[in-house]
Amino acid sequence: QEHEKPPAVANGELRINGKGKKLRKPRTIYSSLQLQALNQRFQQTQYLALPERAELAAQLGLTQTQVKIWFQNKRSKYKKIMKQG
Repeated sequence: QEHEKPPAVANGELRINGKGKKLRKPRTIYSSLQLQALNQRFQQTQYLALPERAELAAQLGLTQTQVKIWFQNKRSKYKKIMKQG
């Protein structure tokens, strides 16, 4: 009789039975107010120090990781647009 084990978390990714297919976390959906605040902050500075990131995340009800990744993605998109002219 096999017991169902809860999915194991490895490297921030959920896994079934510790092996097999990875279950990714669902994509974060940002509210329009969150996006507005993030974009506004990005116009001020493209890089956040740790305390700034923590403060912004707390204000917006996001995790620091979500803010960090949003800024990484935004910088990448911005550089791509600037490259195109």
